[in-house]
Amino acid sequence: MRHLALLTAALSLFGTAALACGPDTNCRLGDRHYRVAMPEGHDGTTRVPALVFSHGYRGSAQGVMRNGSLRRMASDLGVALIAAKSKDDDWVIPNAPRHMDTDGAPEFTYFAALLDDATARFPIDGDRIVATGFSAGGMMTWNLACSMSDRFAGFIPISGTFWLKPPQSCSGPVASILHIHGTIDRTVPLDGRPIGPTHQGKVSAALKMYRDYGGFAPQGEATYGDLACVEEASETGDILKFCLFEGGHSFRTEFVRFGWDQLTQAGRL
Repeated sequence: MRHLALLTAALSLFGTAALACGPDTNCRLGDRHYRVAMPEGHDGTTRVPALVFSHGYRGSAQGVMRNGSLRRMASDLGVALIAAKSKDDDWVIPNAPRHMDTDGAPEFTYFAALLDDATARFPIDGDRIVATGFSAGGMMTWNLACSMSDRFAGFIPISGTFWLKPPQSCSGPVASILHIHGTIDRTVPLDGRPIGPTHQGKVSAALKMYRDYGGFAPQGEATYGDLACVEEASETGDILKFCLFEGGHSFRTEFVRFGWDQLTQAGRL
């Protein structure tokens, strides 16, 4: 009996380890996955807000978790970092080169499952989750803002916008968006560029569509360090900010921190 008890305990521990996931191990969702890093020193019970980061073309959740600066920033904020992962090299979003006919449903289903799974597995506050991403991940973030605004507290797309053109309108409640972009970005130019059978969209077109959708009104301009921002606000208190930095197609952790701070000051977190 003693040996049986030891074997049962060993199998139980093995099963727990097999099901565990985190920053170094994939959290499985069928044939998809994501990774999570909780804040350093977290007590394991207190519910914390989260950043959902979408990687760029040919990126990975593993690669996101290897970004020590991003990990430290999230931890210092007391925020869980969730790294999403496309099924293949790129996100399945409307008008993308290899996905011209999609409506984005496969990704929206994946992100809904990711949010449900992450908030069930970890002490994450589902009402304080922000979506962000760089390059193709910024494109994914814009699509989430337009189609899944009810699942996020705000959006920080960096150097990415809709493919070809924005949708005529969005669905769901109006949300807060802070778009950050380099002035001389040649990979995802502000005015877009042709790629294969499609074209990267204009950032100005995405902003105009969302301005009209949310009824945003001008609030002026402001400079925050290296970022020069045009600021707008809606009657519901949501913010729409377009911030430029002098430079090309580059990512900086402080951009995400800036967006998080702005959403916090706007009362969205």
